Amino acid sequence: MFIAVSATAALAACQSRNAGPTIQTSAPRAPGVPAQPLALASAEDGNLASMYAAIPNDRFPIPAVPLSEINPGFYRRQVEYTGAEPAGTIVIDPSRRYLYLVQGNGRAMRYGVGVGREGFGWSGQALINSKQEWPDWYPPKEMIERQPELKKVAVKLQSGIGVPGGPRNPLGARAMYLYQNGKDTLFRIHGTNEPHTIGTRVSSGCIRLINQDVIDLYSRVPIGTKVVVLNGAGFVPIANVLPTPEPKRRRSRS
Repeated sequence: MFIAVSATAALAACQSRNAGPTIQTSAPRAPGVPAQPLALASAEDGNLASMYAAIPNDRFPIPAVPLSEINPGFYRRQVEYTGAEPAGTIVIDPSRRYLYLVQGNGRAMRYGVGVGREGFGWSGQALINSKQEWPDWYPPKEMIERQPELKKVAVKLQSGIGVPGGPRNPLGARAMYLYQNGKDTLFRIHGTNEPHTIGTRVSSGCIRLINQDVIDLYSRVPIGTKVVVLNGAGFVPIANVLPTPEPKRRRSRS
């Protein structure tokens, strides 16, 4: 079962220690990112400009990622993976701010993420029950009461008061909805229009990715994908970074 470390997490909604690899770099850190070893450079680095380039032809234009604002250790990369989970599983390690899509044969695609701030952490297992492109966001009424500034961007939508999908929506370009035993957990894996928050504890429990990364992940995982969220003691062993081969109404936390 999902475990919220604070009872207040039940009323929240998505908003704006383990050791890593031992190779250090001198790359800058985004504000709020704890000091930690960064990943090895890989052949994929030469494709960063195209990997995080603007996407003008999506439903809403997506700007290029300002790479100088993101710790390079959180760029999307293929890594060696020695966990026990089968291929196709998503494994999230909040303590290290990484999401892994297990690919089998000792490999995984790794994405940097933003996670729940203190008091809004969670762990457990769930399934992706639904996927949405540029989803509307319906914040719980408790959140609107706590943050009245939301009334400035929330409007009347088909299913209630919410924020329509688009550049001002905190769910970003894509969202995957997590269910347990057929019930909505209110937790999501989603994009963000604030890429500088990747690698930080900023949300109310949801897992956020750079829009370009969440589009990539969204294209790789079907409905029914198993999601494992590690607790504070969790550890996903990895080794060297590998080059990447070419390649209804929903209230939520964010």
